[in-house]
Amino acid sequence: MIKSYKDLTVWKKAMDLAEEIYRLSRCFPKEEIYCLTSQIRRAAVSVPSNIAEGNERSSTLEYLHFLSITKGSLAEIETQLLLATKLTYITSEQCSIAFQLSEEISKMLATLYNNLKAKLDKK
Repeated sequence: MIKSYKDLTVWKKAMDLAEEIYRLSRCFPKEEIYCLTSQIRRAAVSVPSNIAEGNERSSTLEYLHFLSITKGSLAEIETQLLLATKLTYITSEQCSIAFQLSEEISKMLATLYNNLKAKLDKK
């Protein structure tokens, strides 16, 4: 039984991704602290935050909106990881867990989105 956003597997995975991004971004050079490091961390924090906020909103339509924002944040994280790899701040191997989590979360979000949309369309 889901009583809270904290019970959602997708939220738990998003928290894992945020933790992994913080771990990875520690490898970035100090001169990136206000640029790429800050940007990727904000995007990572926004994934579980938007899932939580959307879940707590009063309407399904608002929830769908927040899930859509979450998908965008995942794409942002993936792009920033690819850039960090191109800049040789981290390796592809170091990113593998983050990419795997991102892919899982993306699939879970699509399922959640489609289920909520179907519920909304039935009304």
